[in-house]
Amino acid sequence: MAYIRTVLPEEATGLLKEFYDLDVQEDGHVGGTTQAFSLRPEVFSAVLQLLRTIKVAMDPRRYELVTIVAASHLRCTY
Repeated sequence: MAYIRTVLPEEATGLLKEFYDLDVQEDGHVGGTTQAFSLRPEVFSAVLQLLRTIKVAMDPRRYELVTIVAASHLRCTY
């Protein structure tokens, strides 16, 4: 159960429903990150665009390494 209010998959509409449907199509379930942004799907869209812009200019291995190092530095276990 989330500590923040989120939109349930069966209640999603518009852009949020598109994100939820894509998660289910790709992973078989709606991801936690997608649900965390459920009240502001336009912000999630902007975050995804930023990540795509960063990734396109980077070798995939380097991107993963930077992600792991950053998460470690922030003590993020997610």
